Amino acid sequence: MTTDPLVVFTPSGKRGTFPIGTPILTAARQLGVDLDSVCGGRGICSKCQITPSYGEFSKLGVSVEQDALSEWNAVEQRYKDKRGLIDGRRLGCQATVQGDVVIDVPPESQVHKQVVRKRAEARDIKMTPSTRLFYVEVAEPDMHEPSGDMERLIEALEQQWNITGVQTDLHILQQMQPILRKGNWKVTVAVHLGDAAHAPKIMHIWPGYYDGTVYGLAVDLGSTTIAAHLCDLKTGEVVASSGIMNPQIRFGEDLMSRVSYAMMNSGGDQEMTQAVREGMNALFTQIATEAEIDKALIVDAVFVCNPVMHHLFLGIDPFELGQAPFALATSNALSLRAAELDLNIHPAARVYLLPCIAGHVGADAAAVALSEAPDKSEDLVLVVDVGTNAEILLGNKEKVLACSSPTGPAFEGAQITSGQRAAPGAIERVEINPDTKDPRFRVIGSDLWSDEEGFDLAIATSGITGICGSGIIEAIAEMRMAGILDASGLIGSAEQVGSTRCIADGRTNSYLLWDGTAEGGPKITVTNPDIRAIQMAKAALYSGARLLMDKFGVDQVDRVVLAGAFGAHISAKHAMVLGMIPDCKLEHVTSAGNAAGTGARIALLNTDARREIENTVRRIEKIETAVEPRFQEHFVNASAIPNAVDPFPILAETVTLPSANFNAGAASSNASGSRRRRRRS
Repeated sequence: MTTDPLVVFTPSGKRGTFPIGTPILTAARQLGVDLDSVCGGRGICSKCQITPSYGEFSKLGVSVEQDALSEWNAVEQRYKDKRGLIDGRRLGCQATVQGDVVIDVPPESQVHKQVVRKRAEARDIKMTPSTRLFYVEVAEPDMHEPSGDMERLIEALEQQWNITGVQTDLHILQQMQPILRKGNWKVTVAVHLGDAAHAPKIMHIWPGYYDGTVYGLAVDLGSTTIAAHLCDLKTGEVVASSGIMNPQIRFGEDLMSRVSYAMMNSGGDQEMTQAVREGMNALFTQIATEAEIDKALIVDAVFVCNPVMHHLFLGIDPFELGQAPFALATSNALSLRAAELDLNIHPAARVYLLPCIAGHVGADAAAVALSEAPDKSEDLVLVVDVGTNAEILLGNKEKVLACSSPTGPAFEGAQITSGQRAAPGAIERVEINPDTKDPRFRVIGSDLWSDEEGFDLAIATSGITGICGSGIIEAIAEMRMAGILDASGLIGSAEQVGSTRCIADGRTNSYLLWDGTAEGGPKITVTNPDIRAIQMAKAALYSGARLLMDKFGVDQVDRVVLAGAFGAHISAKHAMVLGMIPDCKLEHVTSAGNAAGTGARIALLNTDARREIENTVRRIEKIETAVEPRFQEHFVNASAIPNAVDPFPILAETVTLPSANFNAGAASSNASGSRRRRRRS
């Protein structure tokens, strides 16, 4: 048994043991981790920057001591002195393994940058933003009627625009007088119009008539990614969208790992709060640069997030969310100042957080409810926001039920042998010929299939680097339809399947999707542990949906809406073959894209929608999966592909799933037989 230290890389989740003294860059290369280097490890290019994490990581099964890496050396110090190096960062070519360690590879150190695919969906939104521009003419000072310039500005707003009770902050007072005189007592004022709890407030002043605009941010703060849409508050136009990996990933890929980190490491919650706020500010700088605007023109922001992210963003210890009864510090909507959250935008900018539904169903689910409006639906709709933690809504005009389901990071490409995040070069679409058992695929960055002319040229820059979440879903579903995989999730041997692509892999078999080793590329396989990870994730997702159906008293839904960045990139057929979602007519399964982000954008541009969702959330009935016995029953059945006992008659009309042509064990055979019998009945 090896006593060499364990090295775990995030966000890829790849791990391995290495002798003491191994450079982190070497460990990354041996594991196939996406860590850049141009200078060949000489400490010149700084492309291999990494961030070590210390403390207890229960989910990863590792405890990281402060001396887990070699000491800071002269090469790193020289680079920091000359070019600068973020505090806490190390150079992967210089830092060597001294003990068990968790290493985060930041986006800028990755050769194949993450594609954060949470795009802004087209949507007609009634414009009632919280901050508007008003042109006013202010009375000049008069010695015979003494009053302050601010008082006369506020009086002008009341007389000319009927805005009463206006307040201001010190920074406005500090700059107001020269602006009034420069504009010859004519100014344009940005006013946050307030709400029931807050008075209107002057945000900014320009001399004369300002024909520009101000901006707001709609932010979807997810467990894995942070996506932001910069919106013009006059027109509602999305002027820029961008996203980054959530830097908290290095503390744990799933939410409970982060709660555990906070529990087991003193000050761990503050570490994660600081990390996510720094990441947020980096994103805001990136998006403002892309739009070519001054960040000081961003005067409003709306955030949606799950409960754990909600608490960590606000600087609240998530301890109570890690144990029953999963109590939130607050479930109400919040209106705060950006400065309170250390956000580097306009100094007086307001931040609105949508309400949470319950301890494990957060403001992101509320945003999905605002975007997709299941409470206004005539038919029974199931809305599934697919992600590291899935939020599920089921309802119609009668009522709406909600739950969350811990799917984990497998859908994001983590815990998968050849898995990676969505980035150029990652396989994202797969088809397998049922006769030859040979695959063809598409990679991110090219619209051509691998068997089409010009494919090699189209991917010359990115290469073929791995398989992302949507790719692994389609690969496994295609393997099931092609008879390579049985209902229990077991891959057949070459003799049983009739294909040399099925290769022996220990006590089981793997399926060879792509072999690029002849050109120095990777060998991309789908292994039985990969399938098991996806089975666990999809079983959690299906079980949450099925539990809501039980509570609603139904066996089928009228339509299914797949939301979230991941949900937007998987096909309905493959999701149903896998058993991720309940049986439904394929034409009634649609994608809503980034519904949480759309809900955030609606709340940003329409303040009436904020009141609407606050009222809607109070009527949504929360179901806690952790204490429901039926959830475990559904989970066990849903581990089969598509399901051990629930019939999928509508799917059977569209797709023929082969019975196992190799021995997968009595249990799986009986389960498959049970499923087929129920279909016939």
